[in-house]
Amino acid sequence: MHGITHTIMDGKIHIYKRDNSRFWQCSTYMNGSNHRSSTKEESLTFAKEFAKQWYMAIYLHSQQTKQVSRISEMLKKFGNKEIVTTSSSESSPRKVKRPTGATFREAMEKFLHEYLIITKGQRSEKYVKGQELRIRAHLLPYFGDMPVADITAGVVQEYRVHRQTHGHKGIIPSRASLHAETVALRLILKTAHRYQWIDSVPDISPPYKTSGKIKHRAWFSPDEYKMLYNASREKTLKNSRYTSAWEDFHDYILFMANTGLRPDEAARLEYRDVTIVTDEDSGERLLEIEVRGKRGVGYCKSMTGAILPFQRMQGRHNPKPTDKIFGKTPRGLMNIILGELNLKKDRDGNPRTAYSLRHTYICLRLMEGADIYQIAKNCRTSVEMIEKFYAAHLKNTLDASAINVRKPKKKAKKTLK
Repeated sequence: MHGITHTIMDGKIHIYKRDNSRFWQCSTYMNGSNHRSSTKEESLTFAKEFAKQWYMAIYLHSQQTKQVSRISEMLKKFGNKEIVTTSSSESSPRKVKRPTGATFREAMEKFLHEYLIITKGQRSEKYVKGQELRIRAHLLPYFGDMPVADITAGVVQEYRVHRQTHGHKGIIPSRASLHAETVALRLILKTAHRYQWIDSVPDISPPYKTSGKIKHRAWFSPDEYKMLYNASREKTLKNSRYTSAWEDFHDYILFMANTGLRPDEAARLEYRDVTIVTDEDSGERLLEIEVRGKRGVGYCKSMTGAILPFQRMQGRHNPKPTDKIFGKTPRGLMNIILGELNLKKDRDGNPRTAYSLRHTYICLRLMEGADIYQIAKNCRTSVEMIEKFYAAHLKNTLDASAINVRKPKKKAKKTLK
């Protein structure tokens, strides 16, 4: 028996809870079959987030299966013969030769098999999975069984035009997404070259590439940040069944804005990775954090303001050393509170997310005059990235005394009469 039922994505996904279970379930009907799964979540907000990702995974798999089935039927029908096709713009049929040599599909499968093994321990599982989804969702449907030898710079440019005009489900990709797809394609072509399936890797960089405009990362100004943590504190004072979740979220905001961790790094963080110490250089009490993220293991020294949120999390949960401090990124709660405060986007239209707390940490440190090299080291990034995405839009980084330099005027020489 089902209790409460919710629908999302225009009725495509049903989310419900059985009477004898504390977890939400999700279901969908696709390609003549019912699909069901447990979200393993007690929160409806988190369950909806899980259900959306679960639905997209099923959809991508079904599209891939259809594509493979169509190609298999075509090859069975025509065998080794030439395939004759007609076009409405042509008066006579044109002959298309059956693909010869290693295909894009073969190179792709070879690359994915190697990539999963070689990058283990060097790249996060989420990043590797993202590469595979990107390839199967966008590159494979377009290139399919095209011989890798036929993938030239011109063919790749046609792919870019196709993506920019057709998109995926009507969504035109961003510049960053298209760049990520080009990077994935280049890796596959390098695999084909390694196995001598092609003579060389073509230059598939964008032909009209420009430096692009300076675009800063969405962050919270000091006043906006104050609004955010005050609003989250008010949520903790309301007596409801979600009070504990809001308490954790409030401490998450303070912890992230005082450490500069990436959301994925915070999600992996365990209690044994954090130590309260007195810093030898500054004499302040702070957190020393052993961080595990996309660049492997690194270290971070927090601001003093991160201690109290960490201690409150310890007091509420009485954790084991191996327990995760925050676990999954609280995207649902973040969206709720940003929507209530009308802070979902900055003035340039850039969306704010949990990542914006890291950007806030970096910007506030720069505004206080912290050394840019030390910030980069503490945030496990490069000085170049900080200068490009953060320092470029902060007026505090401009030194007026160095800018407004004037040469002393020369005194006119007196002439002798």
